[in-house]
This record gives sequence, structure tokens and C-alpha cells, in this order.
Amino acid sequence: MTGIVMCVAVLAAASAFGVLHRRRSGRVRVRVRDDGKRLGAADLGTSLGERATLVQFSSAFCAPCRATRRVLGEVAGVVPGVTHVEIDAEEHLDLVRRLDILKTPTVLVLDADGRIVRRATGQPRKEEVIAALGEAV
Repeated sequence: MTGIVMCVAVLAAASAFGVLHRRRSGRVRVRVRDDGKRLGAADLGTSLGERATLVQFSSAFCAPCRATRRVLGEVAGVVPGVTHVEIDAEEHLDLVRRLDILKTPTVLVLDADGRIVRRATGQPRKEEVIAALGEAV
């Protein structure tokens, strides 16, 4: 009987963790540790957007990275003055370490000056990215 109770407890805990993880993944939010961090054209390898820049950190075998690339490309195409930049995390480990990128895809929303204003870990939703751009201006 104790084995069944333990099995049910483990399954309940794993389910709760899974639901919590799923709800947090892809949410665009402010992170206190990003306060004051900036990226410039030299860091990105291209110029910043006039209004905002969407920086995506990806890796070669990341399936959600392809969907994130599509979503951010659509947003950059619809919202004027917004640029989408994709960075291969494996080729830019110094930048990954400096910005505390722990998994891919990670999306940073930069304002026109290159200051990090929002961050999403996991595949973000298009509506949340557009809302975050409103606060980047």
C-alpha cells in the first residue's frame, strides 16, 4: 500500500511541475538581473532596430527555435522599426555567459538604445512579443 501512495505522490508532484513549467515557458517578462545590461551593434553583428530589436539565441538541434524564428520574423515584418536578429548560442559562448542564457530559444527584447527590457525563455507567443514591444519604446 505504501508503494501505491508513493507512486501517486510522485506522479502528482511531476504533473504539478510540468504544468507550472509549461505556463512559464515562453512568457515575456522583466528580469531584475537584466537591469542595465545593453547590447550594441558589435555584440549582435548588425545594427539595432530603429524602435526595438528582437534577439533570439538558438542552437542547431532546437525544434522550438525554428517556430520562434518564424514568430519573431512575422512580428518584425509587421511592426515598423523592429529588427529580428538570430544568434547561434554555440558560436557566441562569451555573450551567452554574459547574459545568463541557460536554454534555447531565449528571446531578448531590446529598446532602441540596446537596453534589455524583456526576456522570454522558450517559444513566445506572437501577442506577448507585440505587447512587449509596446513597452520597449
